[in-house]
Amino acid sequence: MIIYIKLLLTAFFWGGTFIAGRMLSDHVSPASAAFLRFTIASILLFLLVLKVEGKLPLLNKKQFIAMLFLGLTGVFTYNIFFFKGLKLITAGRASLIIANNPIIITLFSAYLFKEKLNLIKITGIALSVFGAVVVISKGEPWLLLSGSIGLGDFYIFMCVISWVLFSLIGKTILSDISPLVSIAYSSAIGTAALFFPAFSENIIHNFFIYTPIDWLCIAYLGIFGTVIGFIWYYEGIKTIGPSRASLFINFVPISAIILAFFILNEPITLSLLTGAVFVSTGVIMTNTRIRTKSIQAVSG
Repeated sequence: MIIYIKLLLTAFFWGGTFIAGRMLSDHVSPASAAFLRFTIASILLFLLVLKVEGKLPLLNKKQFIAMLFLGLTGVFTYNIFFFKGLKLITAGRASLIIANNPIIITLFSAYLFKEKLNLIKITGIALSVFGAVVVISKGEPWLLLSGSIGLGDFYIFMCVISWVLFSLIGKTILSDISPLVSIAYSSAIGTAALFFPAFSENIIHNFFIYTPIDWLCIAYLGIFGTVIGFIWYYEGIKTIGPSRASLFINFVPISAIILAFFILNEPITLSLLTGAVFVSTGVIMTNTRIRTKSIQAVSG
């Protein structure tokens, strides 16, 4: 029972990252916000690695190259686009676009790793994509044919591409290193890369003029949105399995929309609600495993 509560809270925390990011976007530059978020997260993650592993595992050349790619995709580019996108579009809208991560990963996995797609998964993909189209077009899909997609939507979609690359790279080359160690190293590498654009945004000067609310949002992103969310999500994977744990991610856009309504006064439009239903249904269907008779016979 406790693990389900943790997974629900994780979805809530991750939904809250869109709110915190939106609140930061008016005062803190994208690279600076990302750099500060992952500085906090990296410190806490390495302390956790020391506690769990008893030491800091050293990386060989192959592992370091993998960490480099993970840090540049899942931390550096993802967060640059995340904060740039939230400057331009609402938190609820952004969360629904990013909710298509599992769909895109499923498609690439089918192509690269020959994972099978059944009718239910294909239907789920179609529903989710349609839901995203409804959200991006604000209920007028035909506008997409005229190229009427905002820059903010493009930035958030690039978040999806960055996370897909992060996930596929990890799946391909990180079978010999624990998730905690990999996320700690990739977080640190991404943080180091973020320093340079953050420096160009004059972070050293701005560091002393950020408001208490800015620091509260940064701390939330680093502690709850990254470290605690990561730990509890992987506890869920270990306890109830990746398929069942991943279903809780469907609550992320829902929590983001609700929080955005109460905290940011963002309107809940019909197109947003419609898109949320289609995206959530599609992701659930895509991640649902159907047991065949032969499998049931073996497991029974």
